[in-house]
Amino acid sequence: MNEQDEYFMREAINEAKKAEALAEVPIGAVLVYKGEIISRGYNLRESQQNAVAHAELLAIEQACKKIGSWRLEDTTLYVTLEPCPMCSGAIMLSRIKRVVYGAPDPKGGCAGTLMNLLQDKRFNHQSEVVNGVLAEECGHMLSAFFRTIRDKRKLEKKKE
Repeated sequence: MNEQDEYFMREAINEAKKAEALAEVPIGAVLVYKGEIISRGYNLRESQQNAVAHAELLAIEQACKKIGSWRLEDTTLYVTLEPCPMCSGAIMLSRIKRVVYGAPDPKGGCAGTLMNLLQDKRFNHQSEVVNGVLAEECGHMLSAFFRTIRDKRKLEKKKE
């Protein structure tokens, strides 16, 4: 991890906070090219009722439109939670060079936790993976979000 990784992860955390403000799971992403953020995304799955409205996919889509190509070579994706299988596939297919994530995902992580799709030599593209950047802060945001949801459900059950 370097200072630049921490800076851009903080930007991804800011995106995650936007999701949280909408009662979405707080996951955020930024895509960086030559030291500049070219796109941003945050989870909108609930708001859009769209299974593919993950932060990473929204950032990838925005970047492709911005640069006019599906090839995102020489870019780095910063995301607050380890990418799932779907997002890992999109990362691989868009040729993102480097992926930096905060918290591991024990239930769906495919950048090293359950498997590592991003560095599987059987595919025609691999990404460098850096994990654990501001992991505690990213993980705390997610834990607090889910704790709040559980507490709300308990209160609703008591009212019944």
